[in-house]
Amino acid sequence: MNVMEADREWMYEGRIVNGMFSNKWGDKVDEFVAFALRHPECVNGGTAIRCPCTLVKCQNKKFLNVETVKVHLYKNGFVPDYYVWIYHGEKEVHQRCSRSVRVSVSETDQMVSDNMNHTTYHRMVCDAAGPEFNPDEEPNAEARNFYDMIRAGDKPLYEGNSKHTQLSAAVRMLEIKCRHKCSQAWFDDMSNFIQELLPPDNLMPLDFYSTKKLVRGLGLPVQVIHCCVNNCMIYWGDDSDLNSCKKCGHARYKQTVRGSGNRLYIRKLKVPYKKMHYFPITPRLQRLYASTATANEMRWHSEHHMEDGKMCHPSDAPAWKHFDGCFPDFSSEVRNVRLGLFADGFQPFGQSGQQYSLWPVVVTPYNLPPDLCMKEEFMFLTVLVPGPTNPKGKIDVFLQPLIAELKSLWGVGVQTYDISKRQNFQMRAALMWTINDFPAYSMMSGWSTAGMLACPHCMEDSDAFRLIKSGKQSWFDNHRKFLPINHPYRRNTKDFIKNRKVTKQFLGVRSGDEILQDLNNRGLRKVMDVDAEVVNAAISKTCGWNKRSIFWDLPYWREHLLRHNLDVMHIEKNVFDNIFNTVFNIPGKTKDTYKSRDELNKYCRRPQFAQNLVTSKYPDVPFVLNKSQKKDVLEWVKKLRFPDGYASNLGRCVDAKKLKMFGMKSHDCHVFMQRLLPIALREFLPNRIWEPLTEISLFFKQLTSSSLTDEELRNLDEQIPVILCNLEKIFPPSFFDSMEHLPVHLAYEARIAGPVHYRWMYPPERYLRKIKHKIMNKAQVEGSISIGYIMDEAAKFASFYFKEGDPTLPLKEKRNEVYLDDIVEDDMFEIFKPPGKAIGAEGKRYLADNEYTAAHLYILMNCPEVQPFIDVFITEKRRQFPNLNDEVVNVVMEQEFPSWFEKYVCS
Repeated sequence: MNVMEADREWMYEGRIVNGMFSNKWGDKVDEFVAFALRHPECVNGGTAIRCPCTLVKCQNKKFLNVETVKVHLYKNGFVPDYYVWIYHGEKEVHQRCSRSVRVSVSETDQMVSDNMNHTTYHRMVCDAAGPEFNPDEEPNAEARNFYDMIRAGDKPLYEGNSKHTQLSAAVRMLEIKCRHKCSQAWFDDMSNFIQELLPPDNLMPLDFYSTKKLVRGLGLPVQVIHCCVNNCMIYWGDDSDLNSCKKCGHARYKQTVRGSGNRLYIRKLKVPYKKMHYFPITPRLQRLYASTATANEMRWHSEHHMEDGKMCHPSDAPAWKHFDGCFPDFSSEVRNVRLGLFADGFQPFGQSGQQYSLWPVVVTPYNLPPDLCMKEEFMFLTVLVPGPTNPKGKIDVFLQPLIAELKSLWGVGVQTYDISKRQNFQMRAALMWTINDFPAYSMMSGWSTAGMLACPHCMEDSDAFRLIKSGKQSWFDNHRKFLPINHPYRRNTKDFIKNRKVTKQFLGVRSGDEILQDLNNRGLRKVMDVDAEVVNAAISKTCGWNKRSIFWDLPYWREHLLRHNLDVMHIEKNVFDNIFNTVFNIPGKTKDTYKSRDELNKYCRRPQFAQNLVTSKYPDVPFVLNKSQKKDVLEWVKKLRFPDGYASNLGRCVDAKKLKMFGMKSHDCHVFMQRLLPIALREFLPNRIWEPLTEISLFFKQLTSSSLTDEELRNLDEQIPVILCNLEKIFPPSFFDSMEHLPVHLAYEARIAGPVHYRWMYPPERYLRKIKHKIMNKAQVEGSISIGYIMDEAAKFASFYFKEGDPTLPLKEKRNEVYLDDIVEDDMFEIFKPPGKAIGAEGKRYLADNEYTAAHLYILMNCPEVQPFIDVFITEKRRQFPNLNDEVVNVVMEQEFPSWFEKYVCS
């Protein structure tokens, strides 16, 4: 018996003396309870600890009140051999023991798992069920699903199989189906085929239905809420019992009596005209703390520190810190959740199908580190706004359940179990901002993004005007007010609107309090109000507001520095499209039209571009390429090759006959704008035109960096008005629509809210594409997505537990990824270690002399093992020729280093 066991032998001796409970033993129990309470990571709710008595349902598995634990110990005694109190905070036994015993947290978890006879999949079921779930208690109706899964986790798939149980096989099959977007028919056929491969008495689920039934406990709830067919209201809350719309009077349910004459029958079930799906956000956020795969990551935002003043996450930005300062009680609990919300519509039937507009609303947490934040696994579908019509401003009607839940999560919160700390806490949540394209910006914020007041930052301070000939709004000469007061462009009366000097300054972005006061003063209504349509329509004629957004119901919304984000993705694409279509003079898309030429000199002094009265023709402009130049650019684009996964094949977008590019997606425009545009136009445009185009390209490139400093963003904020003014000196007023104006505000938003890639639409757009693939029944679009999403949630949660040991997030293999251990030799140079695998059969050919020389030089310059020899070569050359600059050194290296290296190594 070692010293530790001798010290704690009292646990199993002297409990009862002369037929009565021993006071000395009772004092020791009090010391044990006090020890447990000193370790909050092992305390649940402040007063509950694991009961170590001998009862089957206890045995360090169940949390009980400390007084109840004492009673259990008096009646039943301690569980055998519990000398090291690993479940009550004892992670290290000190040197007073005869042997040192060290138990890590992960080892403790493993001991807990072993003590409960848990497999990895048992642990998955318990994590999904929550801390109150006890597998040894009698099940109630609600917990029956979890008990079914526990039993399935105990049954081997067939006799003699020690690798898979009925539960593990079911969740693996489900995960494969969801990951590869397979149909239900595929699942059933594959299950039948597997049945033929297994012994006759196997427990493999027979089809998709039986699999779904087995794992249904892993799914999270969804609510189906009836709606007015005209999007006036939802039958929810106090209105849940109504049978007709309180605004338009339309019936809630379809006609119950059908047929005619003697063939009349009554529909037994009431079928609503329209229904929405709501996926409560609370249980989905709680599940992030239910598994050790994600619970620790949810505290990353408070545990990391900025390096060199670089913002790499929204938690580094002033908007986040300002919110912390306004609500210190919220920020003091680092596990409280910060959320972002995005909404966008899509056509589920393709371009040639039925006209149908479906609007998913998705929420994502920002607590996570950069490699997990905004990833598909952590985007939660919250609302499915049903089609077939676009909800437009009435989207607030469908957001009511979400806003009510967000208000509850802010004011009261919900008790949540954090498995990483083994304790309950009151989880609260706050919505930081919304992310939308520009039309949806209006739907969410209530500020109209059409017309001359379209800019939500300038608001009534806009200087946009309507063009005489085309009748379109123009933001030409709308950027000099952002320049310093003494900038020479402010006094320029030639290159902008003629005879006009600019002395006004941008008034700045309004605060939340100012906007809310403006809404209250104007008397705008929420769209759910009975008189909202009439009142808001009258008010919107005198200002840019068209409604009072439902987000103002959130008690903290007014305190945010940024409530709705301008989407950099769509702005960048629109700016690129305007530049490319105008420079290439694409018919129907160019901004250099005969109307713009007619009105050009009414606003500017550019007589050289006016119509020739003799020939009635317009002279060529220097910013448009001729036919041969277009061919050269398109041929160059067609031959371009990018690293795998960097961009799509732009060569497929080239139309050599019509001399244009077509079918370019947003990311294609992103790559072309930032990487290719300056190179493509360098040889064909004059410097005074090429330089501003290059500057706008570099602006977007710097703005979308993964890490930014405040100084860099302030410089961008100062540069962008100058860049736009330089573009105004080149292009006609018709070129400058609202999309060419919005970049002037992007650097400000990045400085306030942090890096752009947490606030643009690329991740949401990719996620909506995955939602679209879940539509298996086109007659029931919303229901099909709902079922697919619930199954997908269960499969993703199960994937955390596929490997033995602690739950972990599954690693996604990249395209063409290879395992270097299988093909790399120990003495292989770094440059020859393949980052991917070859496509197709290998081929052989001799290199020309210039190709061989270029390949040889490339290998030497990019091989880390050669770098010391490069340093020696440069040192020798600088010693021979002390006045050599870096450019000359590079030229000499290209010419002489390969031969010098060969002689140096061989000598």
